[in-house]
Amino acid sequence: MLYDGKDYYFSKRYNMQIVDRVGGGDSFGAGLIAASLEGYDAQSTIEFAVAASCLKHSVEGDFNMVSMDEVLKLAGGDGSGRVQR
Repeated sequence: MLYDGKDYYFSKRYNMQIVDRVGGGDSFGAGLIAASLEGYDAQSTIEFAVAASCLKHSVEGDFNMVSMDEVLKLAGGDGSGRVQR
């Protein structure tokens, strides 16, 4: 959920198998910052942040090793849940 001082925005939900929880919150925060810096609207910002966090949960370790393109792909509706390498 994202609140901009006036409206609330909610992302889609993801059903996934979690590989590692460490770094998920940091990835969410980084996704919010990255999307804001890119000038995304509020709905796109929350979608991007949640997708970044979701993808982080699919890789081991505390560093989000996914690209912006992978996050955008998931946020845009590609629900395969697979990190492309």
